[in-house]
Amino acid sequence: MNGVSDRWLLTGDIGATKTAFAIFPLLEDGAPAAAEATFKSGEFETFEAVLETFLSTHPIAPERAVIAVAGPVLDQCAQVTNLPWQIEADTIEARFDIDHVDLINDIEALAWAIPQVDAEKLHVLHAGQGRPGGAIAILAPGTGCGEAFLVWNGSQYIAYPTEAGHADFASSNPDHIELLCYLRNHLDQVFVESFCSGIGLPNIYRFLRDERGLEEEPWLADRLQDAADATPIISEAAIGGTSPLCVKTLEWFVSVLAAEARSFAMRILATGGLFLGGGIPPRILPFLSDGRFLEEFHRGGPFSDVLADIPISVILDSRVALDGSARRGRAG
Repeated sequence: MNGVSDRWLLTGDIGATKTAFAIFPLLEDGAPAAAEATFKSGEFETFEAVLETFLSTHPIAPERAVIAVAGPVLDQCAQVTNLPWQIEADTIEARFDIDHVDLINDIEALAWAIPQVDAEKLHVLHAGQGRPGGAIAILAPGTGCGEAFLVWNGSQYIAYPTEAGHADFASSNPDHIELLCYLRNHLDQVFVESFCSGIGLPNIYRFLRDERGLEEEPWLADRLQDAADATPIISEAAIGGTSPLCVKTLEWFVSVLAAEARSFAMRILATGGLFLGGGIPPRILPFLSDGRFLEEFHRGGPFSDVLADIPISVILDSRVALDGSARRGRAG
């Protein structure tokens, strides 16, 4: 183990696809991880099994642990979204002899990292003129859509989770309203993540194909017919420019994402900045950077001058959530 600390902080980032762990010196603020590893979540029946595998190769005794979970955390218990893992802080403390374990939402962990994130881990979409101490918004579309925010308490930023991805979607854009009506006729429930997520991308695709009459190429129909997950196929075809339907789908996705970002930024008055995280934004930078996102985000209306000043960046590094969990752990 690198470093001289004998007091360690364990962090984790738990998702349906992958689970990452890192070990940080507990008392060295800003110190990098001494060790880290990533595992395929589906290869383990329980969270305890994957944590035991990690600790067996890094035999240290962590004093604290902060575990970020893709899903809501209530009373220090969490059910991982799209994975049959029930995680309880008390159980982890007892089994692994850790003095204190905190479970937090994964987007909250991402939020904790923002005040100290390195510039090279960001792609700036709009420099803006952020206000010191202003609230900060984090919007993270991946498999679902996570949202969190940071508030300045007079001495530091404190992160707060939300379940805004499961709130109702609202937009005054006529195209978005038409899409919303279509989904209401085809889904039992329609949320923000029905549009702004990996789940939402195929919904937009079907709308453009079935309602707007955009042609679906035969080769694409064949690939999608047998696919367990349509999202990477649609994204790949859009970025490669091999399907006009997929290109249009991703353009619409960026537009609805901007509408949700605009709404979220206004709700918390995010004058400190807006950050796009999650698995999707880094992969679609050409579409986020072509002006379409900013056009929708800055689209007129009340407080348009406030929106124009909000800095907007994409988080490029997927391991930033581990850094955020470490900052949360060192904050006490």
